[in-house]
Amino acid sequence: MASARSRFWILISLVSISGFSQGMILPLLAIILEQNGVPSSVNGLHATGLYIGVLIASPFMEKPMRKFGFKPIIVYGGMLVFISMALFPVWDALWFWFILRVLIGIGDNMLHFGTQTWITTTSSKESRGRDIALYGLFFGIGFTLGPLMTNLLAINEALPFLLSALLSMIVWSMLVFIRNKWPEEDVTTNHGTSSIKRFIQTGKIAWVALLPAFGYGFLEATLHGIFPVYGLRIGHDVETLSLIIPCFAAGSVISQLPLGMLSDRLGRRNILISVLSAGSFCFFLATFFESSAIALFILFTLAGIFVGSLFSLSITYLADVLPRSLLPTGNIMTGVAFSIGSISGPYLGGLFIQIIPGVSFFYVIVGMLLFVLIATILKKNMVIE
Repeated sequence: MASARSRFWILISLVSISGFSQGMILPLLAIILEQNGVPSSVNGLHATGLYIGVLIASPFMEKPMRKFGFKPIIVYGGMLVFISMALFPVWDALWFWFILRVLIGIGDNMLHFGTQTWITTTSSKESRGRDIALYGLFFGIGFTLGPLMTNLLAINEALPFLLSALLSMIVWSMLVFIRNKWPEEDVTTNHGTSSIKRFIQTGKIAWVALLPAFGYGFLEATLHGIFPVYGLRIGHDVETLSLIIPCFAAGSVISQLPLGMLSDRLGRRNILISVLSAGSFCFFLATFFESSAIALFILFTLAGIFVGSLFSLSITYLADVLPRSLLPTGNIMTGVAFSIGSISGPYLGGLFIQIIPGVSFFYVIVGMLLFVLIATILKKNMVIE
């Protein structure tokens, strides 16, 4: 069986291939539906299927994990992802693809919940920022490469789906080398205490640490699910968009590890305030230069450097302020916050460009980032343990 460090890298590999699948499916389906004449609001609503799946799965994962351990959750989640991905070419129907999106969301949430909780509960406080930054880094690498698969549409519409399913299955098979492990139990919180009470307790302690996950979900889903639609409407072609979109994830790859290590030294809140301020400014500049592909390449990369690490910073911040016995609950709530942002982002973005077509789509993103920034600044009394 794999050592603790080998186990860490196998879990990281799973996260990277999950990022690849997510990074591919959002712009790929957005472009296919736009080319098929689907309205932008419907396109955005369709993109929420992935995150509806996350919400559906979230309330039901904690008890099975406590009973059966981390590995079974990850195994069944990964299996659901690659089987669903392989089924896309079977039937070209809007409702069928929506169901597959929901199933992928359920599988991805199981996979991420298992890997996140396993990593956060086995990392020391001194190395937690670095370990979660590596988690975010490899997810970002996968997410960066995913949108490039839209270029395979010119060869065959089924090819990107089948390639993603094959890669997912290959990486998933490495789980055979990992020995199962169970999360820590605390008799004071887990015997006679309902899941609802744990959710309430976690929310009271760490609600502000969940907001960056909400913000990242909003950003990820909107940039990958709605920006391709907006980009086509303002004159960019598919090839250009397939290169612009990964710049955000590429920027996050550059900064994940440095920001994670800086947050270990300077504190999560201080880093969050800095990156949210800089990210808001980048997207504000994009409202003036959206017709320039070169400007968008630069601004998407800079925005990724600053706010592309919001999810990993959110997980680390949460792990700092919660007792380990509440980390499974905290990770579920992180997934819920992420999915709420991911559901609201594409729908609000699609509705915005449909109702107010003359105003830059990027104002939606600026408004959301300012909301998270102001809440983080105002919440001063969250003390890191």
